[in-house]
Amino acid sequence: MKCLILAAGYATRLYPLTENFPKPLLKVGEKTILDWLIDDIDTLGLVDEYVVISNHKYAHHFDEWAAEKAQKITVVDDGTSTNETRLGAVKDIQFAIDQLNIDDDMLVIAGDNVLDFSLTKFIKYAKEKNTSCIMRYYEESDVKLTKCGVVEIDDSDRIISMEEKPRQPKSHWCCPPFYYYTKEDARLVQKGIDSGCGTDAPGSYIAWLCSQTPVYAMEMPGSRYDIGNLESYQKVQEDYKGIVIK
Repeated sequence: MKCLILAAGYATRLYPLTENFPKPLLKVGEKTILDWLIDDIDTLGLVDEYVVISNHKYAHHFDEWAAEKAQKITVVDDGTSTNETRLGAVKDIQFAIDQLNIDDDMLVIAGDNVLDFSLTKFIKYAKEKNTSCIMRYYEESDVKLTKCGVVEIDDSDRIISMEEKPRQPKSHWCCPPFYYYTKEDARLVQKGIDSGCGTDAPGSYIAWLCSQTPVYAMEMPGSRYDIGNLESYQKVQEDYKGIVIK
């Protein structure tokens, strides 16, 4: 299994911290955000390669970081240098697939969140379902729902529909940026793009995919800390205690 880490954004809301440095390599406690994620995932022993998808501006920082890690980590430079010319998450995923000829199950994650639970729970869930899967959490705020991916599910956790940034959310189930693609569904990313699925938000591919094949949504067993601006980064540094739910 491969783990694709989406890290090609420019984190403009975190300037000046990220003006010349990638958000996923910011420290939270004693580790970088990426170290928290990778060190946890690696405990399951199922990922044989981590692929960090970067823009050209920050790729050398990831290369330097990867050189110090024990895991096999490949940094893919998508060639963009500004926020205005970024490819978007879904096109970045396909870019990495094409560059590395990936034909495998894939865990696809955003590289700028920390969690208080182990992602190994999600991987095990997806392996048991033997389908592509996402996570979901209950979001009470209608305003926040309009800024994220929202899913409808049936009684078996199967996704009925998913929509990114809906004007009128159909449920209170919000989708964080953590996805599992089976090998067969990873082969369909380009078809999704060609069919007109959105390409900026990573959940846009799942929104298309769930209309083609069964996709399931596991309820998130803990909390996610999204580092979106300087205030939230400061709060995470003060509050985050590491992975407390194994």
